[in-house]
Amino acid sequence: MSGDIRLIVLNSTRTGDNALVVHTLSREYGRRSFLVRGLKKPGLAARLMPLSLIEGKVSEISQSSLWPLSRISTVHPLSGIRGNLYKNTMSLFMSEVLYRIIKDGSNEDGLFDWCCECIMTLENLPGDFSNYHILFLLSLASTLGFSPDRKSIAPFAKGFPEQLYSLIELPFAGAMLLPLTGEERSRICEEILQYLEYHCETSLHVRSLEVLQEIFH
Repeated sequence: MSGDIRLIVLNSTRTGDNALVVHTLSREYGRRSFLVRGLKKPGLAARLMPLSLIEGKVSEISQSSLWPLSRISTVHPLSGIRGNLYKNTMSLFMSEVLYRIIKDGSNEDGLFDWCCECIMTLENLPGDFSNYHILFLLSLASTLGFSPDRKSIAPFAKGFPEQLYSLIELPFAGAMLLPLTGEERSRICEEILQYLEYHCETSLHVRSLEVLQEIFH
């Protein structure tokens, strides 16, 4: 069985001079990795940046678990993200969190569509979006079935609990406008990641968090 599908790029691993193993999320396959050849083709590497929305042809090969992905095209150029240093850094953080938290082979109902909505929300956000990555983490926790509230997140809320509770309880627009310092955002973000680690029973080690903290301080 072969066909064209839409995918979200989570990460990629170089293999040889002209190929990548691309780690993706799709509605059809959930979290799955594919082999992409021909990296020297003009524009191909740019289409495979983390959090990119792409379409490609999957060729299911019974002799291999690593299927080829070809005829790759961009579904949406994400110019609002790629052309903005802050949004692009935030997108790298979001893609790394998804890459580390979604297990290979898993296929949660609705997760792909939720991720697409999060990407397009970031793409179209005007003005101050400094709190968006925090709301993304809280929404991810809810999407995975943990539904963070005051009681469940209290053991992790060591630094700025009232600010964290406000982010949980305010509507999206209000939470986006909640005034926070760089230190508050960083600490709250770390605490939500600890909450996710606890419930997912895994260590995340999100390396891009440090870059995000530096750029929003």
